[in-house]
Amino acid sequence: MAKVTSKLQVTLPRAIADRYGIRPGDDIQWQPAGSVIQVVPPGKQAPVLSPDARLKLFDAATIRQKLRQRRRGKSGRVADRGWRREDLYTRGRAR
Repeated sequence: MAKVTSKLQVTLPRAIADRYGIRPGDDIQWQPAGSVIQVVPPGKQAPVLSPDARLKLFDAATIRQKLRQRRRGKSGRVADRGWRREDLYTRGRAR
């Protein structure tokens, strides 16, 4: 976990820098990605896709997921596991 300083600076963990080949003086790119921030190392610029292209990729992923679920035989119903979701909130606590 990195902290942001009063100057809005962030220290990159050495393991991450080594893994992605980031060295002192390199420029990294910060991109908003929904509710998170994506850090793009040098030379790894993500392609900019049009909304139509992104929608096609999303639709293709949705179709692949449906096919996977059919192959596994998922019916969408949860089998009886012998416990209920509510049990998770009281398990191990004195009643």
